[in-house]
Amino acid sequence: MDITTPTVTSVSTALSLPSADTSSVLSSDFETFLQMLTAQAKYQDPLEPIDSSEYAAQLAQFSMVEQQVQSNELLSNLTSQFGTTEMTGIANWIGMEARTTAPVYFDGSPISVAPETPTGSDEIYLAVFDQFGNQLQRQALPNSNAPFQWTGLSDDGTPFETGTYTLKIEAYGQGEQLSSVPAQTYARITEARNDSGETLLILEGGQAVPTSLITALREGQ
Repeated sequence: MDITTPTVTSVSTALSLPSADTSSVLSSDFETFLQMLTAQAKYQDPLEPIDSSEYAAQLAQFSMVEQQVQSNELLSNLTSQFGTTEMTGIANWIGMEARTTAPVYFDGSPISVAPETPTGSDEIYLAVFDQFGNQLQRQALPNSNAPFQWTGLSDDGTPFETGTYTLKIEAYGQGEQLSSVPAQTYARITEARNDSGETLLILEGGQAVPTSLITALREGQ
Protein backbone atom coordinates (compact mmCIF):
# COMPACT_ATOMS: atom_id res chain seq x y z
CA MET A 1 0.00 0.00 0.00
CA ASP A 2 1.34 3.37 -0.93
CA ILE A 3 1.60 6.10 1.67
CA THR A 4 -0.33 9.24 0.89
CA THR A 5 1.11 12.35 2.46
CA PRO A 6 -1.59 14.48 4.06
CA THR A 7 -2.27 17.57 1.93
CA VAL A 8 -2.82 21.00 3.38
CA THR A 9 -6.11 22.21 1.91
CA SER A 10 -6.35 25.60 3.54
CA VAL A 11 -4.06 27.88 5.44
CA SER A 12 -6.31 30.89 5.45
CA THR A 13 -6.81 30.69 9.20
CA ALA A 14 -3.05 30.80 9.71
CA LEU A 15 -2.60 33.87 7.52
CA SER A 16 -4.46 36.15 9.90
CA LEU A 17 -3.56 39.36 11.59
CA PRO A 18 -1.23 39.21 14.59
CA SER A 19 -2.83 38.25 17.87
CA ALA A 20 -4.33 40.82 20.22
CA ASP A 21 -1.42 40.37 22.62
CA THR A 22 1.14 41.08 19.89
CA SER A 23 -0.79 44.10 18.59
CA SER A 24 -1.10 45.47 22.12
CA VAL A 25 2.65 45.14 22.70
CA LEU A 26 3.45 46.83 19.38
CA SER A 27 1.03 49.67 20.12
CA SER A 28 2.54 50.20 23.55
CA ASP A 29 6.07 50.16 22.15
CA PHE A 30 5.13 52.64 19.43
CA GLU A 31 3.65 55.06 21.97
CA THR A 32 6.82 54.82 24.04
CA PHE A 33 8.89 55.42 20.91
CA LEU A 34 6.87 58.56 20.08
CA GLN A 35 7.29 59.86 23.62
CA MET A 36 11.05 59.38 23.33
CA LEU A 37 11.12 61.25 20.02
CA THR A 38 9.02 64.09 21.50
CA ALA A 39 11.35 64.38 24.49
CA GLN A 40 14.37 64.27 22.21
CA ALA A 41 12.97 67.15 20.11
CA LYS A 42 11.92 69.13 23.19
CA TYR A 43 15.28 69.02 24.89
CA GLN A 44 17.55 69.22 21.87
CA ASP A 45 20.20 71.93 21.64
CA PRO A 46 18.61 74.79 19.67
CA LEU A 47 22.07 75.74 18.38
CA GLU A 48 22.61 72.22 17.02
CA PRO A 49 19.15 70.86 16.21
CA ILE A 50 18.75 67.23 15.28
CA ASP A 51 18.63 66.63 11.56
CA SER A 52 15.12 65.65 10.43
CA SER A 53 16.66 62.74 8.51
CA GLU A 54 17.62 61.17 11.84
CA TYR A 55 13.95 61.12 12.87
CA ALA A 56 13.08 59.50 9.58
CA ALA A 57 15.79 56.89 10.06
CA GLN A 58 14.57 56.06 13.57
CA LEU A 59 10.98 55.76 12.37
CA ALA A 60 12.08 53.47 9.54
CA GLN A 61 14.06 51.30 11.97
CA PHE A 62 11.09 50.95 14.31
CA SER A 63 8.86 50.09 11.36
CA MET A 64 11.25 47.29 10.33
CA VAL A 65 11.18 45.85 13.86
CA GLU A 66 7.38 46.05 13.88
CA GLN A 67 7.15 44.20 10.55
CA GLN A 68 9.56 41.51 11.77
CA VAL A 69 7.46 40.87 14.88
CA GLN A 70 4.31 40.58 12.75
CA SER A 71 6.09 38.22 10.31
CA ASN A 72 7.20 35.97 13.17
CA GLU A 73 3.64 35.85 14.46
CA LEU A 74 2.31 34.88 11.01
CA LEU A 75 4.94 32.15 10.61
CA SER A 76 4.08 30.77 14.03
CA ASN A 77 0.38 30.61 13.11
CA LEU A 78 1.18 28.98 9.78
CA THR A 79 3.37 26.31 11.38
CA SER A 80 0.63 25.54 13.87
CA GLN A 81 -1.91 25.20 11.05
CA PHE A 82 0.32 22.80 9.11
CA GLY A 83 0.79 20.63 12.20
CA THR A 84 -2.94 20.47 12.89
CA THR A 85 -3.75 19.57 9.29
CA GLU A 86 -1.12 16.83 9.18
CA MET A 87 -2.38 15.33 12.45
CA THR A 88 -5.93 15.28 11.07
CA GLY A 89 -4.81 13.30 8.00
CA ILE A 90 -2.56 10.91 9.90
CA ALA A 91 -5.33 10.13 12.39
CA ASN A 92 -6.75 7.91 9.63
CA TRP A 93 -3.67 5.67 10.01
CA ILE A 94 -4.59 4.61 13.54
CA GLY A 95 -5.48 0.92 13.56
CA MET A 96 -3.44 0.21 10.43
CA GLU A 97 -0.14 -1.68 10.42
CA ALA A 98 3.03 0.27 9.65
CA ARG A 99 6.25 -1.21 8.32
CA THR A 100 9.35 0.14 10.05
CA THR A 101 12.79 -0.91 11.23
CA ALA A 102 11.95 0.00 14.83
CA PRO A 103 12.11 -2.61 17.61
CA VAL A 104 8.95 -4.69 17.54
CA TYR A 105 6.56 -5.66 20.32
CA PHE A 106 5.91 -9.41 20.70
CA ASP A 107 2.83 -10.59 22.61
CA GLY A 108 2.71 -14.20 21.45
CA SER A 109 1.32 -13.51 17.98
CA PRO A 110 3.55 -14.06 14.90
CA ILE A 111 5.23 -10.93 13.51
CA SER A 112 5.43 -10.19 9.79
CA VAL A 113 8.99 -9.56 8.59
CA ALA A 114 9.90 -8.09 5.19
CA PRO A 115 13.58 -8.90 4.56
CA GLU A 116 15.76 -6.99 2.11
CA THR A 117 18.79 -8.97 1.02
CA PRO A 118 21.72 -7.48 -0.90
CA THR A 119 22.77 -8.71 -4.31
CA GLY A 120 25.37 -11.47 -4.12
CA SER A 121 24.21 -12.94 -0.82
CA ASP A 122 23.99 -16.70 -0.52
CA GLU A 123 23.23 -17.07 3.21
CA ILE A 124 20.59 -15.15 5.18
CA TYR A 125 20.00 -15.22 8.92
CA LEU A 126 17.52 -13.66 11.30
CA ALA A 127 19.12 -12.51 14.57
CA VAL A 128 16.91 -11.69 17.54
CA PHE A 129 18.02 -9.39 20.37
CA ASP A 130 16.36 -8.38 23.63
CA GLN A 131 16.03 -4.77 24.82
CA PHE A 132 19.51 -4.94 26.37
CA GLY A 133 21.21 -5.99 23.12
CA ASN A 134 21.68 -9.64 24.07
CA GLN A 135 21.33 -12.04 21.14
CA LEU A 136 18.66 -14.60 21.91
CA GLN A 137 18.32 -16.42 18.62
CA ARG A 138 19.89 -16.80 15.20
CA GLN A 139 18.14 -18.80 12.51
CA ALA A 140 18.78 -19.44 8.84
CA LEU A 141 16.32 -18.03 6.29
CA PRO A 142 15.69 -18.76 2.62
CA ASN A 143 17.76 -16.51 0.34
CA SER A 144 14.73 -14.48 -0.68
CA ASN A 145 13.05 -11.13 -0.17
CA ALA A 146 9.69 -12.81 0.37
CA PRO A 147 7.95 -11.77 3.63
CA PHE A 148 7.75 -14.38 6.37
CA GLN A 149 6.34 -14.81 9.88
CA TRP A 150 8.56 -14.80 12.96
CA THR A 151 6.72 -17.00 15.42
CA GLY A 152 8.62 -15.88 18.51
CA LEU A 153 9.57 -19.44 19.42
CA SER A 154 13.03 -20.31 20.73
CA ASP A 155 15.04 -23.18 19.25
CA ASP A 156 13.46 -25.63 21.72
CA GLY A 157 9.95 -24.44 20.88
CA THR A 158 9.46 -22.29 23.99
CA PRO A 159 7.74 -18.96 23.27
CA PHE A 160 9.68 -15.80 24.03
CA GLU A 161 8.37 -13.62 26.82
CA THR A 162 6.08 -10.74 26.01
CA GLY A 163 8.19 -7.67 25.33
CA THR A 164 10.08 -5.61 22.77
CA TYR A 165 12.69 -7.23 20.53
CA THR A 166 15.08 -6.06 17.83
CA LEU A 167 15.23 -8.21 14.71
CA LYS A 168 18.17 -8.00 12.31
CA ILE A 169 18.75 -9.50 8.89
CA GLU A 170 22.33 -10.70 8.39
CA ALA A 171 23.49 -11.44 4.84
CA TYR A 172 26.62 -13.36 3.83
CA GLY A 173 28.26 -13.96 0.47
CA GLN A 174 31.04 -16.51 -0.06
CA GLY A 175 31.59 -16.72 3.67
CA GLU A 176 31.87 -12.94 4.27
CA GLN A 177 29.26 -10.79 5.93
CA LEU A 178 27.72 -8.36 3.45
CA SER A 179 25.30 -6.58 5.76
CA SER A 180 23.57 -6.61 9.13
CA VAL A 181 20.54 -4.32 9.18
CA PRO A 182 17.36 -3.99 11.28
CA ALA A 183 14.58 -6.08 9.82
CA GLN A 184 11.49 -4.34 8.50
CA THR A 185 8.51 -5.49 10.52
CA TYR A 186 4.83 -4.61 10.71
CA ALA A 187 3.23 -3.26 13.88
CA ARG A 188 -0.19 -1.78 14.58
CA ILE A 189 -0.48 2.00 15.01
CA THR A 190 -2.27 2.92 18.24
CA GLU A 191 -1.77 6.71 18.40
CA ALA A 192 -0.58 9.77 16.48
CA ARG A 193 1.23 12.39 18.56
CA ASN A 194 2.70 15.84 17.95
CA ASP A 195 6.05 16.23 19.70
CA SER A 196 7.62 19.71 19.37
CA GLY A 197 6.25 20.10 15.85
CA GLU A 198 7.15 16.57 14.73
CA THR A 199 4.43 13.98 14.14
CA LEU A 200 5.14 10.65 15.81
CA LEU A 201 3.27 7.39 15.43
CA ILE A 202 2.96 5.25 18.55
CA LEU A 203 3.10 1.55 17.72
CA GLU A 204 1.68 -1.29 19.72
CA GLY A 205 4.09 -1.76 22.60
CA GLY A 206 4.80 1.95 22.99
CA GLN A 207 7.50 2.57 20.36
CA ALA A 208 7.41 6.11 18.98
CA VAL A 209 8.34 6.34 15.28
CA PRO A 210 8.55 9.49 13.09
CA THR A 211 6.29 9.36 10.05
CA SER A 212 9.40 9.71 7.86
CA LEU A 213 10.50 6.20 8.91
CA ILE A 214 7.25 4.52 7.83
CA THR A 215 7.98 2.66 4.60
CA ALA A 216 4.58 1.02 4.05
CA LEU A 217 1.05 0.77 5.43
CA ARG A 218 -1.50 -2.01 5.27
CA GLU A 219 -4.86 -2.83 6.79
CA GLY A 220 -4.68 -4.27 10.29
CA GLN A 221 -4.63 -8.05 10.37
